[in-house]
Amino acid sequence: MTQAPPPTDLSPAAAAWAEALERLAADRLRVHAGGGSKAQQRQHDKNRLTARERIARLIDSETPFDELMTFAGWEMYAEVGGCPSGGTVTGIGQIGGRPWMVIANDATVKAGAFFPITAKKVIRAQTIALENHLPVVYLVDSAGVYLPMQDEIFPDQDDFGRVFYLNARMSARGIPQIAAIMGNCVAGGAYLPVMCDTLIMTEGSGLYLAGPALVRAAIGQVVDSEELGGASMHAAIAGTVDYKEPDDDAALKRVRALADLYAQGDPAPWARRRAEIRAAPERDLTELVGFDGSKPYDVRHLITSITDGGELHEFKAEYGETIVCGFARLGGYPVGFVANQRTVIKKKLKAGGELGLRTRIEVGGVIYGDSADKAARFILDANQAGVPLIFLSDVTGFMVGRDSEQEGIIRRGAKLVNAVSNTVVPKITVITGGSFGAGNYAMNGKAFGPRFLFAWPSAKYAVMSGNAAAKTLLDIQLAALKRSGHEPDDEELMRLYAEVKTKYDTELDPRYAASRLWVDEIIEPNATRERLIRALKACAGNPHQEDFRVGVFQV
Repeated sequence: MTQAPPPTDLSPAAAAWAEALERLAADRLRVHAGGGSKAQQRQHDKNRLTARERIARLIDSETPFDELMTFAGWEMYAEVGGCPSGGTVTGIGQIGGRPWMVIANDATVKAGAFFPITAKKVIRAQTIALENHLPVVYLVDSAGVYLPMQDEIFPDQDDFGRVFYLNARMSARGIPQIAAIMGNCVAGGAYLPVMCDTLIMTEGSGLYLAGPALVRAAIGQVVDSEELGGASMHAAIAGTVDYKEPDDDAALKRVRALADLYAQGDPAPWARRRAEIRAAPERDLTELVGFDGSKPYDVRHLITSITDGGELHEFKAEYGETIVCGFARLGGYPVGFVANQRTVIKKKLKAGGELGLRTRIEVGGVIYGDSADKAARFILDANQAGVPLIFLSDVTGFMVGRDSEQEGIIRRGAKLVNAVSNTVVPKITVITGGSFGAGNYAMNGKAFGPRFLFAWPSAKYAVMSGNAAAKTLLDIQLAALKRSGHEPDDEELMRLYAEVKTKYDTELDPRYAASRLWVDEIIEPNATRERLIRALKACAGNPHQEDFRVGVFQV
């Protein structure tokens, strides 16, 4: 369905957001189409549902499905027709009133075959389930590894084999796993459902290490699919299948019934302190935060727009002001916020400097030494209190220059990175704007193990901002051209700069990050509060917390 263009009477800032959100919705629809209408019809002709149809019937009616990694594989593998959403649908849905991780192969995309990104996406979904003690349902309908890319899927630590490793680790920790085979389940992929607590299989499906054609080629045996690995054979002869069902609907009903029987463990200690939920102030966050990052805003207003009752207990409010820290409640849960301030700040200086000089201007989005100190200390407090941390990231990076270096910015930044790295309470990150350079690390980027990492459509994710990177890359190209004896004229310089800038801007787009799983999901700004509340509910399933240690701590 074609969406209407945004109204033309909007302000430029509002129009930018309207266009971005419209594009996000349209791109989501493209991804949700999977392999296209013809492939969906082929699935229906086999009396099978598509992956998203299965999920819609599996979860509790009229409850949201928080899809994760929707844009996995976005604009990748174009030479073989693409791999929308990585050929699999993952996310958290409510089954019997309890959050479950759902991992469903999309058989409309290359028969559900595993591409390199598919394996990484399934592993990320399993890792989220493992860290948060989320029970898992696998809806299996896959032709196995995509053989032309087997060397990128099969061998490494975080490739296909890791799926089974995590299967076993979750089982050992008592995390429920239910699998329903609703189509093909071939080769190494056959181990995944069999390593689950419970295995359901529909009639007409196939479960085997090698299909009929490969068996014939390997050992000369001629056997049909049903005799080799059909549901009846596995239910009556091999004993592999626990429940045989006639079709998708019956299998999904069986999954729901079994899921409802599982015991539920104790919640996390911080979740036991959940209070009654109070509404947040009604506010359009796109009016507060500009799309292009040029508009200053007070991040306190962003925080209090999503917290219960609009409350924030701000920590060291007058010190290290380019990072705002504080405690609040979100959906009744206690949380701590670490957020980049985006206003221009007039900082008071220590006495004893140059005559008459008592203030300096600090730029919002930049981490200075005192803000790094404050954030590190606050993170220690949150760990001591056992309270989850939410990072609101809109960061340019750490301050550079003579004064900053002499104030010990590297030492103080290392302290903050240490605190983030060793945090034992759940950490969730929302990238609302820039996430550049070492600022990404300090604000709990992907490398630092966030339980969930969300991005707004305005997010920009790279080692440095677009203009700075384009100029740096252009300088490198020019130096190489001059070494080869070529001196470009002004027209060629402009063309080279435009090419470099276009490429870098593409890589800054949050879809580029989401396609490679650097973020877990792109979310609309005004969905942030509800999405965070449900993410906290998912985190609450793990009652265990490691001892907090930071090792050698720079002071």
